Amino acid sequence: MIEILSKIVVDTSIMINGQLIAQIESGYIKNSEIIIPQAVLDELQSQASQKKEQGFIGLEGIRKLRELSNNYGLIVSIKGSHLTSEDIHMANTGRIDTIIKDVAKQNEAVLYTSDHVQHLVAQTDGLESVFVKPISKNLALEFLKFFDSETMSVHLKENMPPMAKKGKPGSFTLTKLGDEILTKEYLQLISSQILETTTIFDSSTIEISKTGATVIQYTDYRIAITYPPFSEAFEITIVHPIVKLTLDDYNITDELMKRFSDRAEGIIISGPPGSGKSTLASSLANFYHHTGKIVKTFESPRDLQVDPGITQYTKLDGSFDNSADILLLVRPDYTIFDEVRRREDFRTFADLRLTGVGMVGVVHANSPLDAIQRFIGKIELGIIPNVIDTVVFVKDGHIGKIYDLELVVKVPTGMTESDLARPVIEIRNFVDNVLEHEIYTFGEENVIVPVSKKVQKVGIEKLAEDKIRDIFRKFDPRVEVELLSDNRVKVLVDKQFMSSIIGKGGSNINEIEKLLKIHIDVVEKNSYSENKSDELPFTFSESKTALLLNVDREFSSMHADIYVRDNYVTSVRIGKKGEIIIPKRSDASRTLMKLSSSKNDIAIHLKDF
Repeated sequence: MIEILSKIVVDTSIMINGQLIAQIESGYIKNSEIIIPQAVLDELQSQASQKKEQGFIGLEGIRKLRELSNNYGLIVSIKGSHLTSEDIHMANTGRIDTIIKDVAKQNEAVLYTSDHVQHLVAQTDGLESVFVKPISKNLALEFLKFFDSETMSVHLKENMPPMAKKGKPGSFTLTKLGDEILTKEYLQLISSQILETTTIFDSSTIEISKTGATVIQYTDYRIAITYPPFSEAFEITIVHPIVKLTLDDYNITDELMKRFSDRAEGIIISGPPGSGKSTLASSLANFYHHTGKIVKTFESPRDLQVDPGITQYTKLDGSFDNSADILLLVRPDYTIFDEVRRREDFRTFADLRLTGVGMVGVVHANSPLDAIQRFIGKIELGIIPNVIDTVVFVKDGHIGKIYDLELVVKVPTGMTESDLARPVIEIRNFVDNVLEHEIYTFGEENVIVPVSKKVQKVGIEKLAEDKIRDIFRKFDPRVEVELLSDNRVKVLVDKQFMSSIIGKGGSNINEIEKLLKIHIDVVEKNSYSENKSDELPFTFSESKTALLLNVDREFSSMHADIYVRDNYVTSVRIGKKGEIIIPKRSDASRTLMKLSSSKNDIAIHLKDF
């Protein structure tokens, strides 16, 4: 009597994850005809030709299946027609899955699959189907042996010894992990193990799959696998975060914390690679989540270390623009965009911010100014301050310079004519509110212009500063004045004079504010402001008619104050050759001669800084 063999049709999913072989070796499948649709073989061959690791794994599975067939009473056959170019083009729409089901119907066979959707559709069509769920097993992943508590990343390359970065962001060393030269076969073993985890564990996903390159996120390990033709040799790079910080670990000032909490909704975190940008972004995401905000992330790959309550999105159909359409429907309060790199990423970031979503973007840049410059040309210049209000620069794991952006209409610094007024983006240092750069349109070009501390103030601004200085000089002869805006000024005075300037209950300063019709910040001088006053070195001589004080020519045409033993004497304009001439018949000359016994008693302080 001839035994009738049961017929089984397999699809690509069960060949790639190795569960068909596991079923056979466990004795669940025997005395059967295993039918491999030609479409499955064609798809695996196509993937292998494109140097995709899944293709090699699937083909290896078919080879092993034939090897096992005699021992388990199996017949292995290939049936069906080859894929057409149209079938390949329609692969993403499920065309190949339909062809596989048709082969099962034609041969009255049972479909074995590890694709849950394929299983449900087959049952809907009345086709007998067996869903073989990937079995979780304790894989002893080979690459884990290279990691310890200090390892930031491991670098494995064909024909090279294993290397690793050990330490922490900004302070690490590249260390050789052994003298053994890595072979291509060994790296392929590691790669196969990693890819197998994507079919078994929900915590492991393929983030990017291209010809010659695959990026996988396995728990908190980001794994990049490259091979020819993309790279000249087989290489595996595995990055693992070793620290998880909160905002409290950054020693953030109360002012910056208030900015993050109350106002900052267009934040750019910038810094060079490996500086700790993503760590700070994760800390901010968790901070907003703990304050009761709905927080989402945009990542490719998804490797931010965030709380479980934060949903991590990646590209939808290959584009963050498509992801943004979904994001707006779920109405988040904040979105962490890691990282903003391509032109369309900048536009997506701007569109989401302008819809009212709080945005935190991570941008690779060598300085905070470079991060701002990367937005120029991608979005309109005038809306940049509406998209970005705070730029934080991270270096060696620490927060460095912070910039504040604001759009104003004014005459750019250094220009004098009122008809040159235009929209100007002011970039100020967040810590001291000092204007450091301006962005505006000059001709047909958008330019970023540094604002020198020694630019000479002219016109009404200069007159206003002199008027305010004259009022406060009766309290402190060495008062310094800094115009912050048209209706706000900072006055820097010595500590001993502050009480008399403010008055009881603020009565005196209130009267001065009413007189000048501006808001006045009275600030105690510190080492910063004293350095800022720029005491100039000089040489002293005299002629028959005048005292001559000579400073460096670079200060020509600027204004300065002259003091003797901290007593204010006079204000002067430095001549073209750096020469200050004080006639001997003048009151200033007589005061100088009376109060000073040597040149060391005289000090010249630059007013134009």
